[in-house]
Amino acid sequence: MKTDGTREAALNLNAETFRMLGHRLVDQLAERLAAMPRGPITRADSPSAVRSALDLNGPLPESGMDAASLLDQTTRLLFDHSLFNGHPRFFGYITSSPAPIGMLGDFLAAALNPNVGSFGLAPAATEVESQTVRWIAELIGYPAGCGGLLVSGGNMANLVCFLAARHAKPGLVYASEETHTWIQKAADISGIGAELMRWIPTDASLRMDVAALRRQLDADKAVGGVASLIIGTAGTVSTGVVDPLPEMAAICKEYGAWFHVDGAYGGFAAAVPEAPDDLRALSEADSVAVDPHKWLYAPLEAGCALVRDRELLRAAFSHHPPYYHFDEQATNFVDYGLQNSRGFRALKVWLALRQVGASGYRKMISDDIRLSRAMADAVDRHPELELMTQELSITTFRYVPEDLKRSAGSEEGERQLNAINRELLDRLQRGGEVFVSNAVIRGRYALRACIVNFHTQLADVEALPAIVARVGREVGLVKVAD
Repeated sequence: MKTDGTREAALNLNAETFRMLGHRLVDQLAERLAAMPRGPITRADSPSAVRSALDLNGPLPESGMDAASLLDQTTRLLFDHSLFNGHPRFFGYITSSPAPIGMLGDFLAAALNPNVGSFGLAPAATEVESQTVRWIAELIGYPAGCGGLLVSGGNMANLVCFLAARHAKPGLVYASEETHTWIQKAADISGIGAELMRWIPTDASLRMDVAALRRQLDADKAVGGVASLIIGTAGTVSTGVVDPLPEMAAICKEYGAWFHVDGAYGGFAAAVPEAPDDLRALSEADSVAVDPHKWLYAPLEAGCALVRDRELLRAAFSHHPPYYHFDEQATNFVDYGLQNSRGFRALKVWLALRQVGASGYRKMISDDIRLSRAMADAVDRHPELELMTQELSITTFRYVPEDLKRSAGSEEGERQLNAINRELLDRLQRGGEVFVSNAVIRGRYALRACIVNFHTQLADVEALPAIVARVGREVGLVKVAD
């Protein structure tokens, strides 16, 4: 503090300096993003190499450094030591290429820095989030008058819906063996225990077996069990399979259970004609979880929980201690979820929805699905690859060398193929040419390629089989230890 009462804060930047740094950073990012498709997806650095490159082993510095030099250095180091899910040949996990307007939206949101927990602290941000929730519901065919809010991602969106369901209808919970691991976390957090969980097997297509579901419901009902919640999946993580949602919706009505759909990945595909008809049953669910940072291409983080009856959502989370004095006519998102302090996640999603509209999203999602089908066709044509599944925008396959084709299906042959493909995946991920992940399908280790990437072109998907086969030959026959 100066003697005249004015203050000098080390973090402050005057308008001229802020403008200069911002323009310089945007120029650097534009150049780096434009060059990304010509470079590797990842350099596969070890943790120690990353720590060394970014000088992350040292103590907290006593004195700071010039902001311009700091930003220049950090930009260079981050781009030199990161994996790029915006690369057109990133086919790994269900993480999308980030929309440029979303990047700018996060910048604007950070400048405003509203706490979107109450209307009074964030009037504009609250209303933008409310409209974003309505638009997301409208896009997937869900009632636009529902309750909902933006959260960090699929785990949290599903958890919010799970807790709302459990508050409204205590009892048994039914989920298929292919349900994402968020369900185990939700069961632990809610304290329901394994005795209240019912795991339903899947059919030959890896969809929930509704006949087995009905048998379990009847068996529980016979001994006084009450069905609380039945969970369907709109696009499983491993293969993109959509559960028989219309049949499940009907069973939920019959047994008085809450119907929740985990649509974190595939829910947005309900907007396009190429998607499975079963997705139309999203409109019948009591709650739905979707992830804008998947198929709306929003930068991380952005999940969304939707609950048909907004009052049931509010009842699960609303608590008003004496120091909370909110206008009941306003939306206060603190009453609809787990967080009190909430960032302005909705802005990047809202901007992108306004930029391209529903038709723009329908085209991009449709293109991803068509490209995945083209990839499956290319894989199927390759003599050294075996196509396993293709659903939504996920293709699974494996490398099968000529000398193992006859033994495929035998116990020993499958052991060797699993080992070869595990090693192949590791080399592909470290190599930087293409990035795929894995799935295990009926005990068979598969390579898995998911396209939620508006940068991906037909040439990228058609290049994949040759790259995989070439690296597969380098792996050779792996001896599997007994």
